[in-house]
Amino acid sequence: MSKHSKLRRSRDQWKEKAGSRGEELRYVRKELTRVKMQREQFKHEAKEAQAQLKQKAGQERLPAVRSKVDVVFMALQLFLIARIGFRAVSRVLEVLSVHLGLRKAPSPQTIINWVTRLSISRMEQASAVVGAGGGGGGDRFSNGFLWLLDISIALGAGKILAVLALDVRHHANHAGAPSLHNVHCVAVAVAPTWTGETIAAFLQRVIAVLGRPPGFLKDGGADLGKAVRLLGERGWPSPCIADLSHVIANLLKHEYSHHPLFETFLSACGKTSQKLKQTVLACLAPPKVSSKARFMNLHRLVRWADQLLKHAPLGRVAPASLTAKLRASLDQLPACQAFIGRFLRDATPLLACQKLLKTQGLSKVTVAQCEALIEVIPPTSAVRVGFTGWLNTPLHVAETLGVADTGLPISSDPIESLFGVVKHHGTGEIKDAYRLATRLPALCGPLTKAEAQRVLDVSLAQQQAVIGSPPSLSQQRRRILPHPGALKHLTVADTKSPFELIPGAKNRSKNPITLNLSAHCTKTSGPVMSLQNTSTPPSKDPPAQITMLA
Repeated sequence: MSKHSKLRRSRDQWKEKAGSRGEELRYVRKELTRVKMQREQFKHEAKEAQAQLKQKAGQERLPAVRSKVDVVFMALQLFLIARIGFRAVSRVLEVLSVHLGLRKAPSPQTIINWVTRLSISRMEQASAVVGAGGGGGGDRFSNGFLWLLDISIALGAGKILAVLALDVRHHANHAGAPSLHNVHCVAVAVAPTWTGETIAAFLQRVIAVLGRPPGFLKDGGADLGKAVRLLGERGWPSPCIADLSHVIANLLKHEYSHHPLFETFLSACGKTSQKLKQTVLACLAPPKVSSKARFMNLHRLVRWADQLLKHAPLGRVAPASLTAKLRASLDQLPACQAFIGRFLRDATPLLACQKLLKTQGLSKVTVAQCEALIEVIPPTSAVRVGFTGWLNTPLHVAETLGVADTGLPISSDPIESLFGVVKHHGTGEIKDAYRLATRLPALCGPLTKAEAQRVLDVSLAQQQAVIGSPPSLSQQRRRILPHPGALKHLTVADTKSPFELIPGAKNRSKNPITLNLSAHCTKTSGPVMSLQNTSTPPSKDPPAQITMLA
């Protein structure tokens, strides 16, 4: 091989080595550049993550509860919304104190004071929320809120009278039946007894501050009806609407309380319940129905009997079977099938109407729907005639107030629910009427953080001035029961002390004489401002005080 050939071959090998080496170096250079860029990116992301961790750690060290307002708001939420007792609220806050940053959880008595002051604060704001300002029907002296009236008893000699305000246009602004979040407690009082005259006098004092309501919504109590009539005779008339549930219960009572099988049916239900309990058929026991206001829930018992009889049809069965055991427990219930069928025929459409009217209100549309529902009842039935006649009265009121198209509230369930909640929530064994009355305003309406701030603004001196020292059954029990012969210390004043909690305005005399409406006023739509003390000019400030007699 010549030298020239050897040189050319050597040069080709060198070119191949140089080319492969160059490609490798270029690849390594690109990879190093990529790795450096990723390293810088990872360093940047690591720094950002560390900064976020430090920021989060700093936020975790900050207390979740930063002010006393937050503590009050949380405690009131646990009591009013979660519905746990005062001691339970204190224990829950104590368990969560480490996570919330609380140094010390509030005691049960402190929480009780907060609830009481919430009632005081809400009564102070009642005039601003439910004050006179043009109600339904174009009456500018009406406050535009229906007043729900009811009286309840508790442990002790006192009877609680409560007045709740419900927007007459509730069904136009809200979907569904009104609840405790949609009402405002505008007055509460405790007295040994209530008559039509005393109730009317009490309502006059409330009207003097808030204006005349466009209507009253109440149950079938004769004393409440008399009070509304007395107000009308004194020149302040407002229509009175009967609660739907009580109307239906009274119609069924008048129709079936004297039925020849009624007492037999109740006796058979009681005996059947005794035979079914403590057996394998205990799941078929009848529901518990209170004997007081029995016809409010009698349909539950009748529906149970109808369903139970379907489990024991006619025909032969084995002697040891469960069907035979059930038949042996029915007593005279099969003989009451005629009563059961007729009662369900009348009660079922009425209950369907009740559900419709409570949810959507009474309007022209719902009245027409109710008339279609009760067509299954014979036209000559007293139940159908009475219900049809009752529908015309509240429909006329709805037309007068301008809510015949949107719906008129027709149920007093909110005030009955309020009494039920206050008696079973945070009361303990001794359900003192005076203590319950001070908590009624706190259980009405939605809770806001601004109200928690107003709770702190109520001082102990103001609380004592408003609530005073009403008789306490717990204190009387500790003072009297362990000491024989101490009954002489239980004075009449301890059991008959009046208590009233109503809104009051600044610059307004607390003299009961000036609070009474004039008996000589004959105008049916006269201004409420005529009730003010003429010697004192009207104040432009919002109401901020409470009238209380104790």
